[in-house]
Amino acid sequence: MRTLLMTPSRLIMLPLAAALLLAISACSKTPETESAQAPTAEHAESSEADHAEGAEAHAEAGEEGEAAEPVKMDEAALKAAGIKLQTLQPSSLSEELRAPGEVVDSAYGTTLITPRVESLVVRRHAKLGDEVRAGAPLVTLASVEVSDAQADLRIAEQEWRRVSALGREAVAGRRINEAKVAVERARAKAQAYGLPGTSSGSVNGQFTLTAPHAGRLTEDDFVVGERIEPGKALFRLVDESTVWVDAKLPSGTASRIEAGSAATIVVGGEHLVGKVLRSAHRTSEATRNASVRVEVPNEGDRLHGGDFVEVYFEAAPAANTDNKSATQLAVPTDALVQLEGETVVFRRNRAGALEPVPVRVGEVIGDRTVIREGLKAGDNVVVAGAFAVKSQILKAQLGEGHGH
Repeated sequence: MRTLLMTPSRLIMLPLAAALLLAISACSKTPETESAQAPTAEHAESSEADHAEGAEAHAEAGEEGEAAEPVKMDEAALKAAGIKLQTLQPSSLSEELRAPGEVVDSAYGTTLITPRVESLVVRRHAKLGDEVRAGAPLVTLASVEVSDAQADLRIAEQEWRRVSALGREAVAGRRINEAKVAVERARAKAQAYGLPGTSSGSVNGQFTLTAPHAGRLTEDDFVVGERIEPGKALFRLVDESTVWVDAKLPSGTASRIEAGSAATIVVGGEHLVGKVLRSAHRTSEATRNASVRVEVPNEGDRLHGGDFVEVYFEAAPAANTDNKSATQLAVPTDALVQLEGETVVFRRNRAGALEPVPVRVGEVIGDRTVIREGLKAGDNVVVAGAFAVKSQILKAQLGEGHGH
C-alpha cells in the first residue's frame, strides 16, 4: 500500500485555494442585486417618518377637538342652576377677620333691683322673664327702719306746714328754719331708703321697689317671706334693645381692629351689624387672647346674654404688609375653578355664551381673590354657580367624545 505524504509545498497551497474560492463567491454578486436592496432600506426609513408625522397630526387634532367650548344658557336655565353674574368693577378691599364671640348684657342698660335697708319680702309683682315698663311695681318689702323714716317724715311735714301757715309775724325765724331743716332731713332719709320724697299717709314700713326703666327681668333670686340684707339683688333688669358681644382675638390681631369700625354678628344664619366700642388693652395670661367689644342693636330680640356667635371684622392692614386698600379687581373665591389644568373664571362673551377665561390670581382678602391678569373692568363674569357651568362644559366634551 502506498502512503500519501504531504509535502510542505502542498500544505502552503491549501489556504491559498480557500481564499481564492471566497473571492470568486464575492464577485458573483451583480450590481443589479445591490441596487435592488438599497431602495428597500430607504423606503423603510421614509415610511417610519411618515407614520410619526401622521400620529403627531392626529394628536394635535384630538387636542383641538377637546378644547373647552363656551356654554350658552338662557336666563331661566341660569336661575335654575343658581348661576349669578356680575359686572367687574375695581373696589377697595380690606381683610376680614373671623372670631368667636359671646353675648353679654350691656352694662349701660342693666340695673340691679336691691333694697337699701334690711327688710322682709311681703309680695312680688313680677317674675323671671317678664318684660316690664318703666315705673312698673316689682316687689313690696317691709322694714322697721322704713317705718321710723315714714313717721319722721310725716311729723316733719306737718310741723313745716304749721309754721309756714303762721308766718314770721307769729313764729320766730329760728323756729321756721328748724322746721325747714327737719323736713328736708326727713325727706333725704326717706329717699335714701328708696321711698318717695313725701309721706304716703302710712307708717307701716312697707314700700315698693319699681322698675327704673323698661326692660326684661333676667334674674330673680328671692322668695316671699325672706329677710333681705341691704344691697342684695332681688331682680336684674336688662334693656335688651342693645347688647354687647365680646369677641376673642390674638393680641397682635386685636390691635388692628379700630374703635368705631363696623362688625358683623352671625347667629342662626342671620347677619346683624354692630359697632366696635373698644379693643381691650389686656391680654389673657391663660389664652393669650384679647377681647374686642361690639355694640349690637338687638332687633327682633335675637341675642341674649350667654349666647355664642361668630363675629367678622374689617381689619386694617398689618404694619408689615402692603396697603391692600387700593382699588383692584377681585372676584369671590368661589368663582375660581380649575379647568384643563388652569385657573379660570367664566365670562359672558358678546354672543351671550359663558366662556372660560384663564386668569392669574393675587392675594386672598376675606372671601374674595384679587385678579392680576385675564380680566378687565366691565367684564360680566360668573360670581356664583361656577361649578355648575364647569359641569355643563364637561358634559358637552363627553358628548363630543362619544359622537366620534
